[in-house]
Amino acid sequence: MKVIISGYGKMGHMVEKYLALRGIECAGASEDITATDPELAKECVCIDFTIPSAIHANWRFLAENFKAVVIGTTGWDDIKDEVIAGFEECGTTMIYASNFSIGVNVFFAAAERLSKLVADAGGYQAYVEEKHHCHKLDRPSGTAKTLASIVESNMGVAPDIAAIRAGEIPGIHTAGFEGVNDRITLTHEAFSREGFAAGAVEAAIRTESLRGVYDFKDIILL
Repeated sequence: MKVIISGYGKMGHMVEKYLALRGIECAGASEDITATDPELAKECVCIDFTIPSAIHANWRFLAENFKAVVIGTTGWDDIKDEVIAGFEECGTTMIYASNFSIGVNVFFAAAERLSKLVADAGGYQAYVEEKHHCHKLDRPSGTAKTLASIVESNMGVAPDIAAIRAGEIPGIHTAGFEGVNDRITLTHEAFSREGFAAGAVEAAIRTESLRGVYDFKDIILL
């Protein structure tokens, strides 16, 4: 298995580290993935941690040329249906996620269960809060949007989302349930961004046995 990294910033370097830890060959890292030789691309999985505008510009090249693609970039929900349809049309396996941290995906599963229990109990209003470093471009985060959609699907009301950008916070997400007599909170805090890289590499490995388009949270806990 060979991987090419799209986006060689902090996350790209972390992905490279985890590829080495898993004994996977890194066949290249690029800030311009469209410059990749198509003959090389068809042998490789691309792991993408770029910016939303890069996904808008590059997703078709990824779908048409790579063996499989893992997208850790968020902020492209406006073209999500088009991208998924394009990958399916090309027959290219793609795994995407609002957050590739294994812990966050356990957190999503816990939020699913908790919001169902709260909905059954009645008398609570939900909210979502997220905090990230000041460099993060999308607001609210993709993780917060996923969390809110989980809560809404069980409680029937879209929760308010509060987004905070400050310093170098790797990521803190909270689902809160406010009642008359008490408050229930469920929180995940990332200590670094390394968990995102580790999960993305795990997703790349899973593309070897999967065909189609998948949200990471739907396959990681299977």
